[in-house]
Amino acid sequence: MSGFEGSFLGASDKISRAAIMECKICWTPYDPADGDDYRQVEAGTAFIDLPEDWSCPNCSAPKEQFMVLEDPGAESVAEANTLAAVTAKLEADFREVWHAKMRDVPLVNKVLHVQAVAFRFHEGRPLGILITPWFMNLFLLPQEGEDWSGLTVGHKEVIDFPSGAYEFIHNVREQSGGYKACSLFSPMGDFNTQAQAVDVAHAVMNELFKEENRAETDRREDIRAAREAELAPKEEAEAPVDPTPSRRKVITAGMASEAE
Repeated sequence: MSGFEGSFLGASDKISRAAIMECKICWTPYDPADGDDYRQVEAGTAFIDLPEDWSCPNCSAPKEQFMVLEDPGAESVAEANTLAAVTAKLEADFREVWHAKMRDVPLVNKVLHVQAVAFRFHEGRPLGILITPWFMNLFLLPQEGEDWSGLTVGHKEVIDFPSGAYEFIHNVREQSGGYKACSLFSPMGDFNTQAQAVDVAHAVMNELFKEENRAETDRREDIRAAREAELAPKEEAEAPVDPTPSRRKVITAGMASEAE
């Protein structure tokens, strides 16, 4: 959208919803916490949400004439843009795998599609879950300026999280580069919809950072048996998958300690 011309050439995706803007004609600020009584704009309205015909309450300059005065959320916006870029590349890479190699493979779940879910920064590196029709994996990607192209494909590395230690497999792809992946679910036949898979992915990411789960995940001898039980055929073929699995199911059954 056009938005404003005074900062970032009007790129509204560069500013956060907390950004305080300033008219470069008369220096009148617009603070979303205050809104604009004169134009009947409610407090809490972000600058990017103002109507296109909104103008400076002091000099009537159009919103395009406003510059960023202060942006408390600038760092989070930058992080979100970085995550969007790396996950877009990851999704594009695995969509290509799907169309080129996996579409006709038995056991794939064709109601699902490739989607990166719940990515966040963990110790400076993008971490999140990739859903595909044939697997759901936890992915750890290199931070900006870090080169993982030299990873040894198939090498196993145990990485510690608040909930426990999990085994990741190193891999490198030409398009998305090097990454480390922890197997969650494969195959994906138990999921009836994409929404169910996304719900489970969010649950895994939430439970991953809870220290109270550590005792469960440290019992590694239970992980394989629990995961096999999770993926075993159900007695009723039409029974839906529970989209909000228990903490035990998410952590011990969801994250395998061995590579598939």
